[in-house]
Amino acid sequence: MSELFSRTEGPVAAAAEGVELAGARDGDHAAFTRLVAPLRRELHAHCYRMLGSSHDADDALQEAMVRAWRGLGGFAGHGSLRSWLYTVATRTCLDAVAHRARRALPVDLGPSSDRAVVGDIPRTEVAWLGPYPDTGLDAGRASPDARYEQREAVELAFVAALQHLPGNQRAALLLFEVLGFSAAEIATMMDTTTASVNSALQRARQIVREKVPDRSQQRTLRETGDARVRDMVARFATALERGDAAALVALLAEDVTWSMPPMAHWYRGLVAVRDFAVRVPLTGCGSWRHLPTSANGQPAVGCYLWNDGAGAHVGWSVTVLAVRAGRIAELTSFIGAEHFALLDLPAALP
Repeated sequence: MSELFSRTEGPVAAAAEGVELAGARDGDHAAFTRLVAPLRRELHAHCYRMLGSSHDADDALQEAMVRAWRGLGGFAGHGSLRSWLYTVATRTCLDAVAHRARRALPVDLGPSSDRAVVGDIPRTEVAWLGPYPDTGLDAGRASPDARYEQREAVELAFVAALQHLPGNQRAALLLFEVLGFSAAEIATMMDTTTASVNSALQRARQIVREKVPDRSQQRTLRETGDARVRDMVARFATALERGDAAALVALLAEDVTWSMPPMAHWYRGLVAVRDFAVRVPLTGCGSWRHLPTSANGQPAVGCYLWNDGAGAHVGWSVTVLAVRAGRIAELTSFIGAEHFALLDLPAALP
């Protein structure tokens, strides 16, 4: 059972957790902080999957920790602390989902553009899906009963698909298939029935199956190999810096897509993507520099654009790449300086 699964192992660790729990119940906030610290990273990832924004996940986790601290006296100890904290975090996220628009990518808003749209302006009224720093996420599963690996479950395609689900379906799917809780446990966590959980799971799986590729990026990247992926990222960055359209196109799949939230226009296929690349980043923006990174369990590139006023290349966008059959199949360029600090990238390159 998933509630028996814990990040702490053995009688010594269990005894230490018991001491910290007793101290926290007696009002020792430092003990509470130490108690929850080993679980904060995975709880934050859960909040991101629910909300589609790292910044919203920050807020939700902070609120969940406040609720947990205030409600610690209600934790009876019959289940694990981990499952109780997931209950608090999930309910906090469900409250947030009920009052916020779902997060979107440009592909959710309308058809692709056949030709480059020069001078595209940001759509500020849209709640955009954001990238996620994958540093510290485990490569394996959160529990023996989970279907998805932790890094699979923050891939852009999966998180984007989740945003199409109502809150209860989103939570049920994540708790069951990503975290490995049973339907009965989830019913208790969400204050509903096991039959309702199973029904929500059935509907959620159908929608996710329609929107997520059969092969995850984690599996594809392992088959491709680290060296080849690094080479692909380096060649992509070099092509942009040199304005080399032929070199860029040689890296792309026939049905490649390129989107740039918060810009609404996006492009599909080599002809449209090449037209956009030639008319905008390769010739219309200025000098580029790049740093390789990763986000959402996928290779990514921090893109820096020359700024005369700053006298430096300044962070412009973080482009997350999806790979298929040795080529780049999707490019999602998250425009905004705020993404650089999130991914621990420098704000500018001298």
